[in-house]
Amino acid sequence: MSERLEDIAIAMVADGKGLLAADESTATIKKRFDTIDLESTADSRRDYREMLFRSQDAMRNNISGVILYDETIRQSAKDGTPFVDIMKADGCIPGIKVDAGAKPLAGYPGETITEGLDGLRERLAEYHGLGARFAKWRGVISISDTLPTWGAVKQNAQALARYAALCQEAGIVPIVEPEVLMDGKPGTHSIERCYEVTELVLKTVFAELYDARVKFEGMILKPNMVIDGQKARKASVDEVAEQTVRVLKATVPAAVPGIAFLSGGQSDEEATAHLSAMNANFTTPWKLTFSYGRALQAAALSAWKGKSENVAAGQRAFTHRAKMNGLAAMGGWKKDLEKAA
Repeated sequence: MSERLEDIAIAMVADGKGLLAADESTATIKKRFDTIDLESTADSRRDYREMLFRSQDAMRNNISGVILYDETIRQSAKDGTPFVDIMKADGCIPGIKVDAGAKPLAGYPGETITEGLDGLRERLAEYHGLGARFAKWRGVISISDTLPTWGAVKQNAQALARYAALCQEAGIVPIVEPEVLMDGKPGTHSIERCYEVTELVLKTVFAELYDARVKFEGMILKPNMVIDGQKARKASVDEVAEQTVRVLKATVPAAVPGIAFLSGGQSDEEATAHLSAMNANFTTPWKLTFSYGRALQAAALSAWKGKSENVAAGQRAFTHRAKMNGLAAMGGWKKDLEKAA
């Protein structure tokens, strides 16, 4: 595998493949495990992720890389094989979440800033040694009639740019993730309002990336789709696809190799349908694919239920979702393929 940033980024958005976001913090995975009445321990987290990473069909055919959490990149499977080695054997690129989470932004009620820049250069060097070749940092943008403020957008964009520059210095491809929250409060915004905010955010982020001398060829963008708020959903699949591609064409340089969407608040099938519609109906200078967490994992988690006898069922559910999203990344997903499964 080439170590050039451009080559790693291109491999991350290979045809019919996308990213598995398995970087849930310990607090988030606990919430997921609560839904199946499973206690979150180092062992139960290991067993769950091992089930996903050992789903060979999915990992070989539809997953180009996996975003890991600090605990997971250091973990080994039950038989002692490091997770990183399991992924590499299937041709997957290990990645790492490096931000320290969104915290309230002082002076800006209702808005957040993502922390984690302190000591990042040293952490990136360590993660590179552990096998990570890409990283992720998420900036969270609140949306309402009055939010976001320009100050919050600018500060999050600057943090994303500083992170991205440090990644590239360390030989790591940065995934730049500015997320305009679909499911934030109050969640009643229209698709037009989402377009307006997403356009401002992306323009600001790319201006900051340029000023920070980030190579666009060696990064991946992980944006939200342009979609109405969770409590106001009425936009059709085609409308979401059209508005999303339109905002990206207005803001994202053609030099960026790929855009891997987050699923943020959408149901599994919605996230797949929207991605497929974009690829089926539009030509874009960048690859459009997925970087889904819950939308790839929810079905697998509920099939598994924390029981070793359900591992095969969990893997089947995960493989199905990975395959559906792989088809969507090529514009070839059809609703009746869901029923067939």
